[in-house]
Amino acid sequence: MDDKRLVRISKYLSKYLRHEPHRLGLTLAPGGWVPVEELLAAAASAGMHISREELTEVVAQNNKQRFSFDATGQLIRANQGHSVEVDLQLEPVAPP
Repeated sequence: MDDKRLVRISKYLSKYLRHEPHRLGLTLAPGGWVPVEELLAAAASAGMHISREELTEVVAQNNKQRFSFDATGQLIRANQGHSVEVDLQLEPVAPP
């Protein structure tokens, strides 16, 4: 897949999963999760058509691991850098 397209999708996801989910009509659930189908439909309604395959590739290929799917693959979230209030439900750990 075209690297420019992957970067564009990654930036789009960052904007709406980290900073402005409300602009797409998304609500972050506890843990910052959003249903994948809801995200794809909201993005398409806003003119940004993303296939499930592209989304999977962006999550897998992002070298900074900015996004993740839950164990079922039905939910997605940004892993860090939120400017909106979100509880990522991460357990504190001692630094190495």
